[in-house]
Amino acid sequence: MKETKEQALNWGALLARFAVGGVLVYAGFLKLSAPVEEFAYAIESYRLLPYDLSLLAASVMRWFELYLGVFIIFGVFTRFSVLLSLAVFAAFEFFLLQAIIRNLPITNCGCFGASSSNGIYTEFFLNLVWIILSFFILKKGGSLSVDSLLDRMEENENKK
Repeated sequence: MKETKEQALNWGALLARFAVGGVLVYAGFLKLSAPVEEFAYAIESYRLLPYDLSLLAASVMRWFELYLGVFIIFGVFTRFSVLLSLAVFAAFEFFLLQAIIRNLPITNCGCFGASSSNGIYTEFFLNLVWIILSFFILKKGGSLSVDSLLDRMEENENKK
């Protein structure tokens, strides 16, 4: 019974990795498919960064999200990757919350590029879901991963 529960948790963590990593890959891909200035404008609309820094953040974040998502999906540097995703989602929550509090007229949160965007309340809620799933991955997300495979290979090598 305990082994079945453990297996279910491992598969659940794998699904959580696919969800969290998938949303990051999807967001990064959509942002990479559009001009960087489009995402920079969305960042600037939060009125926290000047345009030059918004442009730099837009240039970096879209690639960062894409690679971070791939690492999480495959379980590469799983713990570190998920901690980074938690920092990213927390930063997104800060941006969204301050926009809500300041009643900023944001029509495009920038989360998935300009072409497909939810309202900021919806994105705030969804980020909470990604944060919860990320904590679950931290707890149980490493057994069906590249990290786990490499650990098993190293153990087998040490037994020889």
